[in-house]
Amino acid sequence: MTDVLVTGGAGFIGANLCRALRAADGIGRVVAFDDLSSGRRDNLDGVDTPLVEASILDPAAIGAACEGIDAVVHLAARPSVPRSIADPMASHAANATGTLTVLEAARAAGVGHVIVASSSSVYGANPTLPKSEDLVPRPLSPYAVSKLATESYALAYQSCFGLGALAFRFFNVFGPLQAPGHAYAAVIPQFVAAALDGRPLPVHGDGGQTRDFTYVDSLTAVITEAVRRRVTSPTPVNLAFGSRRSLLEVVAELEKVLGRPLEVEHGPARTGDVRDSQADQRRLRELFPGVQPVDFADGLAATVGWMQHLESGR
Repeated sequence: MTDVLVTGGAGFIGANLCRALRAADGIGRVVAFDDLSSGRRDNLDGVDTPLVEASILDPAAIGAACEGIDAVVHLAARPSVPRSIADPMASHAANATGTLTVLEAARAAGVGHVIVASSSSVYGANPTLPKSEDLVPRPLSPYAVSKLATESYALAYQSCFGLGALAFRFFNVFGPLQAPGHAYAAVIPQFVAAALDGRPLPVHGDGGQTRDFTYVDSLTAVITEAVRRRVTSPTPVNLAFGSRRSLLEVVAELEKVLGRPLEVEHGPARTGDVRDSQADQRRLRELFPGVQPVDFADGLAATVGWMQHLESGR
């Protein structure tokens, strides 16, 4: 049985992952580690997962949490490109220094396997589509730089210290538990919240920018399998499935789910955002040939259903 520590375990992706891990064969203890700066304790309601409330920047706390652990999934981070532009030092501390602190704790505790979350934002200004892991990163924001540091540190520890590592580059993950109500909310929860509230959907720029959206259950299924099989790679791996949709196409799909037209309000494009993103999924498919992603329309409908339930409970 594999005992797992999930940093950022009370966050959107982390809490969904804890659920998936608890339901998987071959997994023993699952421990969530989160300072609750963006995660929520109630995200773990109904999950048999203890929560260690502490910061990854606290070496003693993360060191103690790693004791007796077989695998660490490191998701804790300070998210958002705009947030990193507003405060670059805070993003660097959480994402780069925080990762190094987690890796040092894992190494000291004899953890055998570490999975880290990087980001498609590392591709930045490189215009090539789809985005292959062999492309030269050209990050456009402090957030993207910090995520490049995250994956680079993990792979360096694998090379230098024999710590089994897998660095996933996430692409625009969405789904239940993703908070809509703050300044740095991701685009799909922003759209759904606005639609349910009867407000215009806020679109930065012309809406023609494209993204490779990944439903959270597709992502957690891959990570769970990676933990169970102790999958490692000497290079980063895109964790997305090669789809590409513009923001206006997302609006159209949301109109189908809700059965009514939606108003769109265009604002200025955001500094640091890339125009287009699409994953080359070949490396992912080589490592996880059996994975079947959730269809975007089905994932969007599930997200709307969760948010409607959330609204009805208020």
